[in-house]
Amino acid sequence: MSIFKIVLLSLIQGVAELLPISSSAHVIVAEKWMGLDPSTPEMTFLLVMLHTGTMFSVLFYFWPRWRKLKMDFLKMIVIATAFTGVVGLLLKKLIEKVILESFLGESQGEIEQLFKSLPLISASLLLVGLLIFFSGLKDKKGAKKALSSKMSILVGIVQGLCLPFRGFSRSGSTISTAILGGVPRQLAEDFSFALAVVLTPPIIFLEFHRLLKASGADGFVGAEVSQLVLPGLMGMFFSFIAGLFALRWLSAWLEQGKWKYFGVYCILASGVIFGSSFF
Repeated sequence: MSIFKIVLLSLIQGVAELLPISSSAHVIVAEKWMGLDPSTPEMTFLLVMLHTGTMFSVLFYFWPRWRKLKMDFLKMIVIATAFTGVVGLLLKKLIEKVILESFLGESQGEIEQLFKSLPLISASLLLVGLLIFFSGLKDKKGAKKALSSKMSILVGIVQGLCLPFRGFSRSGSTISTAILGGVPRQLAEDFSFALAVVLTPPIIFLEFHRLLKASGADGFVGAEVSQLVLPGLMGMFFSFIAGLFALRWLSAWLEQGKWKYFGVYCILASGVIFGSSFF
């Protein structure tokens, strides 16, 4: 893969992962437009490194703020993550049984392949765009509602519903849910990305496991280091830088009451992706 493609994918991943516009939707479309196969060991390993880069940018950006939060914040993260895990696993099993097996007859199919369909990505972007736009209209600058256990459970459930659907932005849906519940903007942002830090390591592990499963441990170990590690490190660096830029952008627009404009972008992007599915 050329350096240009690595840098471009890194910037797309870094920005789209941390803005509420769905990184998976943008990366999948970019890969299709560039003629790349996301299932190859090279692309899988690069995706793992890109996720790692954005995770480090979240830790670097939010840590000074998180240190000042009380222990109750950590308790709410645990509660929300538990509900995310339960809902995400149940939804995955349900979709695999009902859609993949009953309707498509694919007993060994993977849910990830189903939701890489561009029309489904387009529909997911449209729905999350409407949610972001509506929450932006309802947003009240002086909101002071505490982050309760009930709200944490609701955010956790919403996050679990997002997991299988490519295009349904995790950060967009969780922040919007908290804002609609009267949680202050900055607290909603802090909570959403704290959940992301907890969720990202398992995602990285699953992607790495898929890499080993697809190429075989012997094939992965026998590959030239320069073909996997060096492009991955380059991608991680650029996704880290792009992630920091995206977080500054997100915080500024939240503070200025411009959250709804991310929703407008998602709605417009859903139309572009739906149109591109025909070409």
